[in-house]
Amino acid sequence: MAKVPISQAVMSLIEPVLTTEGLELVDVEYKKEGKSWVLRIFIDKEGGITVADCQKVSHLTGDLIDVEETITTPFNLEVSSPGLNRVLKREKDFLKFKGRRIHLHSLSPIDNRRKFTGILTDFKDQTVFLELDGKILEVPLRQVGKANLVIEI
Repeated sequence: MAKVPISQAVMSLIEPVLTTEGLELVDVEYKKEGKSWVLRIFIDKEGGITVADCQKVSHLTGDLIDVEETITTPFNLEVSSPGLNRVLKREKDFLKFKGRRIHLHSLSPIDNRRKFTGILTDFKDQTVFLELDGKILEVPLRQVGKANLVIEI
């Protein structure tokens, strides 16, 4: 049986708790930076995130990880909002931001390109639909290396 990545294990552990608190779990990152491990949790809610929200999630997450022994090595925990150029990874992200301009990097070339900026018109059947210059580009989710919102001023 394959071992679940720590970021996925943390996501599965804390998402139900955050949902009951009225918060949306946007993303979890677990990576080594220098000599230290960092666990980053990105949260959101209608109206925006406050420092108090971040503190609450930090305490809840730390306690759950300790009790479940999800991470056994020392790490730094950071909790924040996803920012204006938030990452889009899951189906719910793409559905939530239909109609918005996004940057998308594909894992392999599509029409000899890997970087695209356009309007996210739809997401269905695990496919991102992106409008580029009046044409619709279909990108299977498994081919999306990275996608994020474009900051619109």
